[in-house]
Amino acid sequence: MHGLALALWIAYVLLDTGGQLAFKAAAVDDRAGDGLARWRYMLGRAWIWIGIGCYVAVFMVWIAFLSLVPLSEGVLLAAINIVAIMVAGRFLFHERLTPLRVTGILLVAAGVAIVGAGS
Repeated sequence: MHGLALALWIAYVLLDTGGQLAFKAAAVDDRAGDGLARWRYMLGRAWIWIGIGCYVAVFMVWIAFLSLVPLSEGVLLAAINIVAIMVAGRFLFHERLTPLRVTGILLVAAGVAIVGAGS
């Protein structure tokens, strides 16, 4: 993978992970209430807009990345964001990483490494 594709891949993973974490931060606020009031509260918080901004940016980065790599390779390389999101969720939201999830993380990381080495 050449330099620009690598930079776009890293940007994709960071933006997608950032968007997921921002949405999680917006969703776990205990002050949000229930139902429609919850949505109104979340729409007034910065986290939801940061998440939306990340998703708009990740869409553009993804299109640029796919213009440089085959789709089959790009989708497999993008799977590393699953690992990034799970690890970040553990540290930022104290989510539990069970042995089965850790096994999944290792398998995904190994698959991405294999695909990355072959490109």
